[in-house]
Amino acid sequence: MYRPKSTVEQWRIFQAVVDCGGYAQAAEKLNKSQSSLNHAVAKLQQSLGLSLLEVRGRKAFLTPEGEVFLRRSRKLTHDMENLEQLADVLASGWEPILRIVVEASLPRRPLYQALAEFAPRSRGCRIHLVEAQPAGCRAVVAKQAADLLFACRTFPGVTCLPLAATVYVPVCAPDHPLTRFPAISAHELEHELELVLADGSEQEEGWDRAELRWIINHLHDALSLLRRGIGYAWLPQEVVSPLVDSGQLQQLPMVDLALRKRFTHLILPRATPPGPAASLLLTLTRQHYGIREETTSAS
Repeated sequence: MYRPKSTVEQWRIFQAVVDCGGYAQAAEKLNKSQSSLNHAVAKLQQSLGLSLLEVRGRKAFLTPEGEVFLRRSRKLTHDMENLEQLADVLASGWEPILRIVVEASLPRRPLYQALAEFAPRSRGCRIHLVEAQPAGCRAVVAKQAADLLFACRTFPGVTCLPLAATVYVPVCAPDHPLTRFPAISAHELEHELELVLADGSEQEEGWDRAELRWIINHLHDALSLLRRGIGYAWLPQEVVSPLVDSGQLQQLPMVDLALRKRFTHLILPRATPPGPAASLLLTLTRQHYGIREETTSAS
């Protein structure tokens, strides 16, 4: 079994001597006796079998070996400080991990903005960001398997916060036959292949679907197929607008200008109140969705 030849305190003293330029200056800064610092560095060098410092007059200078060990030791002490700070953070109730689940068809820009603002304040909290289909969202709620869930529907017995309405528009590739029509009716779409974001376990609620449809589990796959001229799809306007502007996709002109809407809800699946990290991310998320007043509801 490996046994360390040195201690973290010895490396801290070694760094202090280097940073302060000598033993006397380091002793004053650390509020220790000069002899104790001399002893600590001497013991460190003896255990390593290397000379790290050379004393010339009242100043200490690094040897070539000392320069190498100084860089490595700074990482060691920095990691130790982070480890001890993490213990303090966890002892205060700060969550080590936040699991976030987002329904596949929903746009995420405000969430990404909230996460970007959360990152420098995360205090070591790790984020698990997962995409799910409606059936998966129901399972998350049933099992209380996430801290935050973004879904199109609400769920009874859990806190549901309304965030924003998402507009869905029909899009296809620029060379798709549907783009030849100056205006398209819902009847004409019934005879075309539709790419539906779902997991195949249930019929989408509220929207009549075409007879010809492919079930696509991920938004990335749907967009890739659309750009290759396969079918059409109703997708979030926020997601497809850059692709329409760049000419990769084309929005279909509907006769009645009927656009489809879904509401994004932020669900708190757990029975216990959110911890401090989840509460911070919740606040940031609501801010980036433009929610100012508390509109919490539990069905």
